[in-house]
Formats: sequence, C-alpha cells, structure tokens
Amino acid sequence: MFRAGAMPVAGRLERRGEKGTMNTGNIFDDSRPPRTGEHFREILRHRNLVIERIVSSSNLVPEECVQRQDEWVMLVRGAAELRVKDEPVSLREGDYLFLSAGTPHSVVSASEGALWLAVHLYREEG
Repeated sequence: MFRAGAMPVAGRLERRGEKGTMNTGNIFDDSRPPRTGEHFREILRHRNLVIERIVSSSNLVPEECVQRQDEWVMLVRGAAELRVKDEPVSLREGDYLFLSAGTPHSVVSASEGALWLAVHLYREEG
C-alpha cells in the first residue's frame, strides 16, 4: 500500500513532494543477462547526468565505443576484461573506472550476468 502522493513507476516508487521527485528501486531487480550482448536500463536522468544499469552476457562481441560524455563505471557483480586506449584492463566486483569523453574502449569479455553501474556526465549546455 502506498501513502498519499506516492505512486509506483516501472517497478519503482516515485514520490512527488514540494522539493521534487524521489525515485527508489533496486539495481538487482530483473537483472537476468540477455542471451547475447548487454542490456542497458536507464535508472536516472537529471540535467546533464545519466545513470544506467548494464547487465552483460558472457556471449558478446567486442565493439569499440567512443563517447562524447565522461563516464564513471563500477562493476557491481562479476568480472570483465576491457580494452581502454588499446590497453587491457581487468575488473572484478567492486572495481571502478573513469573514462574521459573521447576515450576509445570496449568490453572484450564478461562473466555471465556481470552487472555494472554507469554514470554519464554530459557537458552542460550554456
């Protein structure tokens, strides 16, 4: 049962109050890995900040990515091998990495169900 002013939104509880909206959820909800590749779910978008949850399959094809935004990523569960600027990087649970905008990177391999939290910081328009 929800209190007045609270409503469920996409598996989360959204509360509207005088000072804005509060979203709650659980990063582990519906975290089954896809058959191939990675599944991306946006958790929060606010101004120039985007937070997403990523779940990886162990069956993926590495694709180089070069983004226009800065990205901080943490491996919450599992293990992964990345390539950052042609250098190998190994991550295990709890490891995090900052990638400046324009940094070429790719996920070379990941354990089945590897779960990531990614924070993207876009340049403020002004």
